[in-house]
Amino acid sequence: MTKLSNRINLLGESETLAMAKKSRELKEQGFDVINLSLGEPDFNTPERIKNAAKKAIDDNYTFYTPVNGYKDVRLAVSKKLKRDNNLDYTPEHIVLTTGGKQAIANTVLCMVNPGEEVIIPKPYWVSYRQIVKMAEAKEVYIDSDISNDFKITPKQLEKAITPKSKLFMFSSPCNPSGSVYTKEELEALAEVFNKNPHVYILSDEIYEYINFEGKHYSIAQIDSIKDRVIVINGLSKGYAMTGWRLGYSASNLDIAKACTKLQGQFTSATCSIAQRATIEAMEMKADDIKPMLDKFRERRDLVLGLMKDIPGIKTNKPKGAFYIFMDVAEYFGKTDGDIKIETSEDLCMYLLNKVHVAMVAGSAFGSPECIRFSYATSNELLVEAVKRIKQGLAMLK
Repeated sequence: MTKLSNRINLLGESETLAMAKKSRELKEQGFDVINLSLGEPDFNTPERIKNAAKKAIDDNYTFYTPVNGYKDVRLAVSKKLKRDNNLDYTPEHIVLTTGGKQAIANTVLCMVNPGEEVIIPKPYWVSYRQIVKMAEAKEVYIDSDISNDFKITPKQLEKAITPKSKLFMFSSPCNPSGSVYTKEELEALAEVFNKNPHVYILSDEIYEYINFEGKHYSIAQIDSIKDRVIVINGLSKGYAMTGWRLGYSASNLDIAKACTKLQGQFTSATCSIAQRATIEAMEMKADDIKPMLDKFRERRDLVLGLMKDIPGIKTNKPKGAFYIFMDVAEYFGKTDGDIKIETSEDLCMYLLNKVHVAMVAGSAFGSPECIRFSYATSNELLVEAVKRIKQGLAMLK
């Protein structure tokens, strides 16, 4: 047996990708599986962005680029941040990455030493925990649940901070809960950060445009802590560009230089063609993607309406992203006569095998009482999925 490093042996597989894999395996066996496990818009990339990429190929943008990306692309990102978020970053503050996940990994690996603490509110995106493990840092979690819309309070944050705390990382709109922190809530958290200048803030804003409550507010807009905020964003969700793998970070110059240095030894620059298309994407405004936002809102309301007919399930009303994070704890301890449900993992596997609907257990996100349901698919499939879930759950006594 090959002796692998402790680093890789301690690292967990992405639970969302693992469930997608199981779903594909069942499909290959001939089963009609509805896969609601992946967070991927089912829309096509806008034509103007695709045309920009085609033109880039014709114009021979096929060579290595600077590690942090073409300067004019980074300028386009900085203009977008000013236009949409009132944030002042020059191109030197921007690092283009191979997806938002690399931007997060760059930041954590550049900021955190082994043994230092990273504070993560629950629920969290699955990769936060694993990236912190790679940095050999200590995860410190803050609990939240459906009763408080899966958001933490300043009091909880203050209690979690110690002299070893180095980084706080969160997403708003949140994957998996869809919760969105208001301007007032972020300002209240910032008051705690003001008292703890040794703590930096990683703000994952990848779902910025999928916000049903109005204009997105970034914690980096708070001047007193802006220099300690690392904004993470990208093109995958808001522009339906998951396969293009283009993310970015915006931070102070020291952090941006460090991320560029690290990236230069890992991947170097991201795809030149995707970079050129990014200029076109950055010129799009919120109104340009409103049809996609409206469709997601319609689907959210459709699913929430249908789920009212399923006993024992609790849901919040997500204000962003495209997930329902439902509390299913009432089904723990129940059985269909053959399988006993003890955990959200058990329930996910039961529903996958019994009614062929793939979802992700909440334990992957730090909330073991929940299951994540992605509604980034057609109304027809969503209606059928909820129907199957209801049938499957009705068999548990």
